[in-house]
Amino acid sequence: MSNMPDPRRAGGFPRFATMIARAGAFLVGRHGAAEIARLERQLRERNALIDAQAAALDHTRQIFNRASEAARIGVWECTLPEDRLIWTDVVYDLFDLPRDRMPDRQMTLACYTPASFWELAERRDQAIANRSGFSMDAEIFTPKGNHRWIRITATVECQGDVPVRIFGIKQDITEAKLMLDRTRYLANFDVMTGLANRAQFQTRLAEICATEQGAGVSAALLLIDLDGFKQVNDTYGHAIGDDCLREAAGRLRSACGNADLIARIGGDEFAVLLRKDAGRSTELAEDIVKIIRLPMAIDGRHLKIGASVGVAFADSLTPTELFQRADTALYAAKAAGRDTFHVFEPADCVTLVAPRSAA
Repeated sequence: MSNMPDPRRAGGFPRFATMIARAGAFLVGRHGAAEIARLERQLRERNALIDAQAAALDHTRQIFNRASEAARIGVWECTLPEDRLIWTDVVYDLFDLPRDRMPDRQMTLACYTPASFWELAERRDQAIANRSGFSMDAEIFTPKGNHRWIRITATVECQGDVPVRIFGIKQDITEAKLMLDRTRYLANFDVMTGLANRAQFQTRLAEICATEQGAGVSAALLLIDLDGFKQVNDTYGHAIGDDCLREAAGRLRSACGNADLIARIGGDEFAVLLRKDAGRSTELAEDIVKIIRLPMAIDGRHLKIGASVGVAFADSLTPTELFQRADTALYAAKAAGRDTFHVFEPADCVTLVAPRSAA
């Protein structure tokens, strides 16, 4: 038998129950404190992770902002159908608008040139209708009068089949655009005179000869050589010589306003291509001789030069053949005493030295 007292007989049951309750509370209390401590630790770890992620996100945002500002790229969004705009800072800067002002779409559209405005409207409408996107280069003038080119990319977002917003990027490409235009200009125009250069002349000559093949309408080529220019250049120097070339180019523009092309193809050599006015070639050649002959007032000096002009008609010729005929006629004009013009004749090929090639 057990030696433990019977709490019911000893009258100690309430005291025993109290002891049991206290022991249970003690055990529960210890367990609860441990659970709370564990939860608090997890909370601290989670908060630390959130803080680290927030710091990383802020760092990434700063990098993006710096990169977008350096590249002049901004993000834009337009809600549909409300047309409410949301911009990043760079887009505000592109349009020279204060960053703390809600952008207004109508005011923004007023910055676009008419051609860019209508192209943007057409592409935007098509993208929304087709649930697609587009890309284009647009020309703008900001409220401050700055002229810029921006590249726009856009994508339409839908909920179901309903367009709810259109968004994308806008990038300042002004410098690249100007550089490209400059490169194209240098590839096709003579820097000194502003006339077409030899490369553009050869391209247009080939196009005209290809068109004239069997067309029954003869185009004309006039080759012009400045008489006496070498003496001016040697006597007064290259600066005066360059001014003389620019003056001659201006006079050719004045005399040949309806020409298809006026080009400087060499040091003091020029070419004029005619199509619709080919029938006036001899009259135009005479006008060129007369206008170049007039004295040139340059740097306080009155300089006189002349012009020899050779004329040839396409007549289903290749570019090389047409150029050689005009060059042959030019040699004939020089042989006739210079400061005159000559129209190519078959007999010229016999009496003159072989001419140069257009290439």
